[in-house]
Amino acid sequence: MYLWGRLWSVSWDQFDNLEKHTQWGIDILEKYIKFVKERTEIELSYAKQLRNLSKKYQPKKNSKEEEEYKYTACKAFLSTLNEMNDYAGQHEVISENMTSQITVDLMRYVQELKQERKSNFHDGRKAQQHIETCWKQLESSKRRFERDCKEADRAQQYFEKMDADINVTKADVEKARQQAQLRHQMAEDSKADYSSILQRFNQEQWEYYHTHIPNIFQKIQEMEERRIVRIGESMKTYAEVDRQVIPIIGKCLDGIVKAAESIDQKNDSQLVVEAYKSGFEPPGDIEFEDYTQPMKRTVSENSLSSSKEGKPELKFGGKSRGKLWPFIKKNKSPKQQKEPLSHRFNEFMTSKPKIHCFRSLKRGLSLKLGATPEDFSNLPPEQRRKKLQQKVDELNKEIQKETDQRDAITKMKDVYLKNPQMGDPASLDHKLAEATQNIEKLRLETQKFEAWLAEVEGRLPARSDQARRQSGMYDGQTHQTVTNCAQDRESSPDGSYTEEQSQESELKALATDFDDEFDEEEPLPAIGTCKALYTFEGQNEGTISVVEGEMLSVIEEDKGDGWTRIRRNEDEEGYVPTSYVEVYLDKNAKGAKTYI
Repeated sequence: MYLWGRLWSVSWDQFDNLEKHTQWGIDILEKYIKFVKERTEIELSYAKQLRNLSKKYQPKKNSKEEEEYKYTACKAFLSTLNEMNDYAGQHEVISENMTSQITVDLMRYVQELKQERKSNFHDGRKAQQHIETCWKQLESSKRRFERDCKEADRAQQYFEKMDADINVTKADVEKARQQAQLRHQMAEDSKADYSSILQRFNQEQWEYYHTHIPNIFQKIQEMEERRIVRIGESMKTYAEVDRQVIPIIGKCLDGIVKAAESIDQKNDSQLVVEAYKSGFEPPGDIEFEDYTQPMKRTVSENSLSSSKEGKPELKFGGKSRGKLWPFIKKNKSPKQQKEPLSHRFNEFMTSKPKIHCFRSLKRGLSLKLGATPEDFSNLPPEQRRKKLQQKVDELNKEIQKETDQRDAITKMKDVYLKNPQMGDPASLDHKLAEATQNIEKLRLETQKFEAWLAEVEGRLPARSDQARRQSGMYDGQTHQTVTNCAQDRESSPDGSYTEEQSQESELKALATDFDDEFDEEEPLPAIGTCKALYTFEGQNEGTISVVEGEMLSVIEEDKGDGWTRIRRNEDEEGYVPTSYVEVYLDKNAKGAKTYI
C-alpha cells in the first residue's frame, strides 16, 4: 500500500519536504557507517594492544626468565599469554568482518541510493515544470480570449453608434460593421483556442496528480523503505559478527581456566628443592663451649719478634700463614738500622729472580674477589654437579654443530672433486682443518668437564696436579710474556696460577732476604670463633682446608664476597667459604659487627 502519493493533495510544498526527509535518511545511514568504521578501528587498536601486551611479557630467549618457566605457575601464565594472543586475533576477525560485511557494503549502497534519489526527484521536478508550463499556456490563452471579447464588444458598440448617426456616411457605417465582424471572429477563435488549451491542461493536470506524481512518490517510498530495511539488516549483521567469535573467545577463556587448574604447587615445590638442594648432610649437634676458662689471647709483638728470630726462613709453601704474605699488612717501623730499603729494592728489581708477575698475582686474588672458578668449586656439591652437567651438555651441542658443519664441508669438497667446474676443492681444506681443530678442542674441553663431573659424582678420585695441568692446556687464554715473570704457569680449576717448583725455591730464598727489611707482621686479633659445617679442601692459593666439626678462630668476617678468613693454631690461616662454617662473633672484639 503506497501512501506517499496522497501527500501531494495536501499541500504544494510536500515535494520539498520529501526531498529533505530522504536526505536525512541518507545522513542517518552514513552516520551508522561512520559508527561501524570507528568500532572496527577500536577493535584493531585493542587487538594490537593485546598482542603487544602478550609479547611484552613473553620470556626472552636464552635468558634467566626462560628457566623460570619450568614451574607450573609460570607455564600457566605463558599459556594465558598465548590465549590472549588468540583472543586478540578474534578481535581482528571482528574488525575484518564488520569492514567487509557492513562498512564496504553500506558505502556502496549509499552511492547507489544517492543516484536513485537524484533520478526520482529529477523526474518529479521535470513533471512539475511541465504542469507549470501548461498552466502558463492556459493563462495566456485565457487572457487573449478575454481581450478579444472586450475588443469585439467595443467594435459592436461603435458600429451601432455609427449606424444610428444620420450624419455619418454610408461608407463609414459599412467600415464600422466590417470591423465589428472581424472582432467577433477573433473572439470566437480565441474562445476555441482557450477551450482547447483548457481541455488539454485538465488532462495533463489529471495525469500529473493521478499518474506521474504517484509513480514518482511510489519509487521514493520504495527507495526509503529499502534504506530502512538495509540499515536494520546491517544492525543484525553487526550483532552476528560479534556472536560468531563468542565460541572461540570462550575457548580462549576456557584455555586460561584450564591452565590455571594445571598449576601444581607440590610439583613447583619439588622443582625448587631439586634446583637448590646442596647435597650436604645436616650438621651434627653443637658442642657445649665452656667460657669460664680464660680464652687464649693473641701473642704480643715481643713474643712474636722473639719467635721470628728463631726461624731461619719464611714459610712459603703449603697452607701456612706465610702463604698470605702479599696480603698481610706490615709494620712500617724498622727493627734496626740496616742497608737502606731503596738500595735493596733497586737490587731486587734489577736482579733476575722469577717472581709472580702482577697478572699472576691478580689471578691469584680472583677467588677472594668473587670470580667464578671454571670447575664451579665455589658451589655446593649438588649445585656444582648441575652446573657441570649443564656445561657438558652445552659442549656436546657445540661439538654436534661443528661436526655437522665439517660433514657439510666434506660433502661440498666431494662435489667439487667430481665437478671441478663448480669450485676448487683445495679452497675448502682450510675450513675443514679449522672445523676439525675446533671439534678436537671442544672434545678436550668436554673431557675436562666430564672428569670434574665424575669427580663430583664419586666415580673418579681427586685429580692430581698433573691432571689439573693437563685440563688447563686448552683454556683458550692468551699468555702474554712479561719481563722477569714466570713463563710456565699452572692452571687450576678456579682460574688462579702458581709457579713451577724450581721457581718457588728461588722465590722462597729471595722473599726471606727481602722480608728482613720489615718488622714481623702483626697477626690480626681473633674476633670470634667458627665451626666447620662441612669439609673443605683448600687447594687454591689463599684458602685453608678444614674438616667438618673443627673449631677455628675468625680473624676477618665476610665482606660480602662469600669468604671468611680464619686461623688455626696461631700459625696457619686462610679463607674458607662462609657457607661452610657457622660463625660465632665476639661482640666485644675489635672490628666485630653486632648481628641481631
